[in-house]
Amino acid sequence: MRGMKSVPSVGLGQWGDMLITYVASCILIYMDYTHEQHTVHLIVYHIIWCPKRRRRVLQGNIAERLEQIVHEVATENQWEVIQLALQPDHVHLFIRSNPYTLPTDIARLIKGRSSHELREEFPQLKRMPSLWTRSTFYSTAGNVSADIIEQYIERQSKT
Repeated sequence: MRGMKSVPSVGLGQWGDMLITYVASCILIYMDYTHEQHTVHLIVYHIIWCPKRRRRVLQGNIAERLEQIVHEVATENQWEVIQLALQPDHVHLFIRSNPYTLPTDIARLIKGRSSHELREEFPQLKRMPSLWTRSTFYSTAGNVSADIIEQYIERQSKT
């Protein structure tokens, strides 16, 4: 694959190594910079949160509806869900944002809307004091290397 760096083997055998290479290439292809009028950016977050008391409630229709809500909120705010993994007791969200959105706002808006709508639609969730814990994990992700930074500085110094 053009521009694809080699991915180190992790001992999963031929098929496992091929899968890792494929996933890495998809992520690298997917992660292009966004060019706007006065900004160029690539802002990607990995966000994790859990239901209150880590209850295993994110299953079946609740999980399906939560997935819809996450995508709705992302679309309304011009974010792009790269990957969403729902486990019965936690949510992993890999999302592309913009420079105008705080990472805490992403989780706040998704958790707020989903708590309100899920508790209305699924009465069994009303028995919980709240749907989500106040805790959230945030991590940044991207593909900026020293070479990219050097190229950017060189380009800027020529103008």
